[in-house]
Amino acid sequence: MEAYNTLCFLAAGAVLIAFINSKIGKMQTTIAITAGAMLLSLGIIIAGQMGWFKLSHVATETIASIDFENFLLKGILGFLLFAGGLGIHIDHLKDQKWEITGLALGATIFSTFFIGFVLYFLCSLIGINLDLIYCLLFGALISPTDPIAVLAIVKKLNAPKRISTQIEGESLFNDGFGLVIFVTMFTVAFGSEAPTVGSVTSLFLHEAVGGILYGFVLGLLFHFLISSTDDHSMELLLTLTIPTAGYVFAEVLEVSGPLAMVVSGIMIGNWTRQKGFSKESHQNLDHFWELIDEFLNGVLFLLIGMSMLLFEFHKEDWVLMVLAVPLVLTARFLSVRGTYIGFNRFRKYNPMSVKILTWGGLRGGLALAMALSIPTGIMVIPEKNIDVKELIMVMTYSVVMFSILIQGMTITPMIEKAKTLEPEEEEK
Repeated sequence: MEAYNTLCFLAAGAVLIAFINSKIGKMQTTIAITAGAMLLSLGIIIAGQMGWFKLSHVATETIASIDFENFLLKGILGFLLFAGGLGIHIDHLKDQKWEITGLALGATIFSTFFIGFVLYFLCSLIGINLDLIYCLLFGALISPTDPIAVLAIVKKLNAPKRISTQIEGESLFNDGFGLVIFVTMFTVAFGSEAPTVGSVTSLFLHEAVGGILYGFVLGLLFHFLISSTDDHSMELLLTLTIPTAGYVFAEVLEVSGPLAMVVSGIMIGNWTRQKGFSKESHQNLDHFWELIDEFLNGVLFLLIGMSMLLFEFHKEDWVLMVLAVPLVLTARFLSVRGTYIGFNRFRKYNPMSVKILTWGGLRGGLALAMALSIPTGIMVIPEKNIDVKELIMVMTYSVVMFSILIQGMTITPMIEKAKTLEPEEEEK
């Protein structure tokens, strides 16, 4: 019950910060919650180091009692991705299918290897002996954009249709592919057997393609179930079954639960919304899932902000944290720009597209959850007790916090400028 009690108090804290922000700050809610939690964590750390009160130890143990990796990957992720899928317009998705595929596949691969090799070179320059495979592992977990962070911040800014569809679609669909890259690198780094082309292909087909097919079957099943009843409460309760039992059963089948939730969410949000729901439930669906989405996002982003309490910062950590942010941004820009070189041969785009996709490619809790799965004890600097997990965790945290706080807060002017450069597209 201890973890449950902690989550209850954290949820109350997230709601309190959101309420204060609505009255005073007027920031985007998830940004306000993350910033508030980070400032609280920083205050606890400073107070503990100054000897003012011994709250830092208690706070650290409290946050550590929550299994962040399982809480996100096996808990609330299904709800958040299903809610994200509900808001995707399938006509927009079809119009941008090749762009989304290029960004989710090609851009992620390029970014992974660019970050890995450049980080290895930089670590060699500053005397940190971080093996290439661990640098590639960091590249694999930080390259995919986080659908939770993207949907929570960028989606609500009403970007031009094509830009919005690209950034939302990429973030929702690159989970499966990003997971294959991460698992491959993880197996090379920590497994007893080196992966082969056949094993990687099999993993991709089973996880990604299997997840998409399972999501389609799941969406089809619940479309017929929802269509067969006119009970408003039952219609909404049936949608709750998808990210709960449906998500857990994906793990039993060993297919990608995240991709299954996205596919089933798109089907329910487009097909069932128009043909299966009663008129009253049509509006209730949006309100119901918007409330769930806001609540779970609040708890998640509060945990992201307070996860600072779990780190012990060394000088080497600070150096890599400073290097990680521009490195990831550079990789993001080059991968998006390179993909757009191909896009521009077939279609004209908003002049702000590359800038918005670069700056709006946010990272969030998924990257932290993957970083937390790295085993401890593989020492890089033994005399300071610094291992691989610590270095990757602090780099991931710095990128995530910069992404949410700085990029999330400053992307609005770019989107507003894009709107002025594409008035005709917005009218359509």
